[in-house]
Amino acid sequence: MSRRPSRDIESIIRDGTAIDRAIVAARRRVIQRHRQLGVPLAIWRGGQVVEVPPESVELPADAGGAKADER
Repeated sequence: MSRRPSRDIESIIRDGTAIDRAIVAARRRVIQRHRQLGVPLAIWRGGQVVEVPPESVELPADAGGAKADER
């Protein structure tokens, strides 16, 4: 098993890029999974939680810049 290079957690948090990428990747996975299962997404809109069809939520671009629908 290969090990990832260790980085100082303080520098990771200060930079924020890795954190932002991880959040976008997690969001993509959630939307894709809901689309596969046909289950509505619960989102915060207008001060309340609402359910929306996963197809109505835009899939964020991945790290390569292409949307999953374009690959």
